[in-house]
Amino acid sequence: MARVRLSVAERREELLRASIEQIEARGVAAVRIADVASALGVSNALVLYHFSTKEKLVAAAFTYAAEGDLAHLRKLLGRRTTALRRLRSAVRWYAPTGQAKGWRLWIEGWAAALREPALQEVTRDLDKQWKAALAEVIAEGVAAGEFRCPDPHGTALRLTALLDGLAVQLTSYAGAVSRARAQEWVDEALARELGLERAALTASERAEPASETS
Repeated sequence: MARVRLSVAERREELLRASIEQIEARGVAAVRIADVASALGVSNALVLYHFSTKEKLVAAAFTYAAEGDLAHLRKLLGRRTTALRRLRSAVRWYAPTGQAKGWRLWIEGWAAALREPALQEVTRDLDKQWKAALAEVIAEGVAAGEFRCPDPHGTALRLTALLDGLAVQLTSYAGAVSRARAQEWVDEALARELGLERAALTASERAEPASETS
């Protein structure tokens, strides 16, 4: 069956999605241009036409993944509800016990970034934007009197550090910690950082309309 002719933008997106899948399956070091081409049934030359080197393809794939994650974060934090609900939804989604995909991809990215300046730039930029977005909504909650937090940026850093660390444990070391226990730790840390009782987070979740959780 003949392949549907795609626009340049559509073809690039197809290649980037396939690259992400191959990186998750094989790792950054092992993945080859040929793996991406084979997954899509296209030639190596086609992949190289759009991305002249493996390094450029990998960097573009991580950028694509980062933009997708940030778009979803902005959607969660942009909802018309309280800052506490928005923050809790974002943390719950981002946590390795939530619905966020691609933790294996990002662990691969962090490791490869030690040797690849282009990847280091992508992962560092994603990290900065995540922390800034969380700090902003925390500051909004403080201003609205929803909770107390003297250092929103410090809180954002500590929360993301905890989530990243738990992601490594849950992804790399099966059985090291249960998903239920990890979620308890995340909720406890969030409540502690905001000067709330953990029960306040649960109450917030129960009070949230179903239409707001999507």
